[in-house]
Amino acid sequence: MYETEANNKTEPASELPPDVLFAFDELRGNVLRRSLLPWSEHCTECVWPTCYTTCDLYEPREDMKCRRFVDGMVRIDTPVNPDSYLLKIRFKQWGKLWAAGRMRLYSNEDALRIEKRDHRIGTALYQLPAPAPLKRMAAHKRYSFKKRIARRNAPNGNLPTSFLLECHNPQPEVIPLSFTIRSLDRNTKIPFQELIRLKPGFQRVRIAIEDIAAVLDLDSAFSIEMIPNEVPDGTTLYFGLMDFVEEVRTAEPRASNTKKIKCVIWDLDNTLWDGILVEDGLENLRLKPGIAEVIKELDGRGILHSIASKNNSEEALQALKRFHLDEYFLLPQISWLPKSQAVETIARELNIGMNTLLFVDDSEFELREVVSACPEVRTISAEQYRSLPGIEACQVQVTAEALDRRKMYQVEAARQHVATGFGHDYLSFLRHCEITLNIRPLTEANLDRVHELTQRTNQMNFSGNRYTRETLKGILSASSLDTYVLDCEDRFGSYGVIGFSIVDRGEPRMTDLMFSCRVQSKRVEHAFLGFLIRTHIAESGRDFHANYRATERNAPSGRVFADLGMREISVSDGVSDLVFPKDQTLDDDGIVRLNVYQGDLQTAAGRA
Repeated sequence: MYETEANNKTEPASELPPDVLFAFDELRGNVLRRSLLPWSEHCTECVWPTCYTTCDLYEPREDMKCRRFVDGMVRIDTPVNPDSYLLKIRFKQWGKLWAAGRMRLYSNEDALRIEKRDHRIGTALYQLPAPAPLKRMAAHKRYSFKKRIARRNAPNGNLPTSFLLECHNPQPEVIPLSFTIRSLDRNTKIPFQELIRLKPGFQRVRIAIEDIAAVLDLDSAFSIEMIPNEVPDGTTLYFGLMDFVEEVRTAEPRASNTKKIKCVIWDLDNTLWDGILVEDGLENLRLKPGIAEVIKELDGRGILHSIASKNNSEEALQALKRFHLDEYFLLPQISWLPKSQAVETIARELNIGMNTLLFVDDSEFELREVVSACPEVRTISAEQYRSLPGIEACQVQVTAEALDRRKMYQVEAARQHVATGFGHDYLSFLRHCEITLNIRPLTEANLDRVHELTQRTNQMNFSGNRYTRETLKGILSASSLDTYVLDCEDRFGSYGVIGFSIVDRGEPRMTDLMFSCRVQSKRVEHAFLGFLIRTHIAESGRDFHANYRATERNAPSGRVFADLGMREISVSDGVSDLVFPKDQTLDDDGIVRLNVYQGDLQTAAGRA
């Protein structure tokens, strides 16, 4: 709870960058319960009430208390934060945040209800048509009551997991913040103290409850303060949660999710359009302003779109066609099932990780239901849809591969439709596809596409390596290494760049091999690895070796080595040394056609 009603000033959320607003939202669903600390503006040298007449820095508020922040506590109204708003503070000399309380936790619903009630009451008191002394007395008694409530004994129950501080520092320099908790038990002399270094930008700081418990009795009442150290007047900080919290213990903190977004999943009613389809009818729906541009912008970056909506499927798809947006949505899940099930289906069918999904909905209930069932999925309120292109997680490199990504998935859907006609004769279906694998060396022209592939592929990455552009440029100039960039196509269309490999000619040894999951189980990996084995055994006259770092994710794809007859001869630091003897026979299933290029010139063709 913040003392914002003392100046009743609000500012728009638009003054914060979209990625910062999104960062404040990322904790949604992880916090189970939280405290209600009554934060107020205070002074590090307070000797109230004497200082009101002796201190040159005294500046009276409406209630005659001292104004210790430049503009007081300013509300930034935004629906993304669990508190429903953020707090902006421009600090002055000796200004500090101060609160009193206990480790008493409330459910998110109760906390929000109490805070809204507190703000309504406080605002009404300050706006009373009453003499100033009476208003000051009422405000003072109210704040004293808030402190007494905060200090009430906490019922037996779950302890917080940490003190959680969410803060955005817009300054270019680090702001040191002294954090202190003092027990109100006079027999306890030693406070808990921590120096928090607020780096530029948004951050979320957790102080473990075990560390606090090592110094203070968690059952006792306390005061708590945060003081910026030796900062210029006007230093500005934005705060979200500043409370003791109990968080979900079984999931990684969602703020640690640095994965880029691969797919945005949209609700429909009051999210994609204004109105409710089954109530208002198709003709009365209106597309949200600018939302088509947002969808097309993200699509152009290679970020996919899908739908999770509780609606009648046929009518909803008709509405999407009416708005000329139906082509942008892959695998729309429109039914009356829980939206978390729709999200899981989309991730499974697209074959991408849950931690690369972003779910957009206007309903707080639906957002929390998805997070509860799928804690890795990030969520954002529909009110923030305009911010999506600006958030950090959607800042992805735009390549030719990215521009065609949606179309590649749509082509894959056509493949799967044809595949059903072949029943269990999967190899016949693959031959029907007429798969062609094009093999080229790494060049400056395809380096960016290879870099993107190395950052994205997981399930068929047999080394676990992630290459920077600078590393790839170094590989490009290494004369002892052969590099292979793979793109693939079939009768339905192109898969784009789907693979990259490095072979050290000295042994010879394949040190790296990775594929996009788009070609998984299509015998492309068999065809290419067979090509490497034949080529390098023929050139060197020696056995062919390969490095393989087995993981839970690449193990199914890793069976390709055994399928071709390679065997493990040793393991070092988790990397297996596999060998294919030079005199061993290598079978050829003839499913994939190979085109081998040197630069832009085709040097060989055949089947493997």
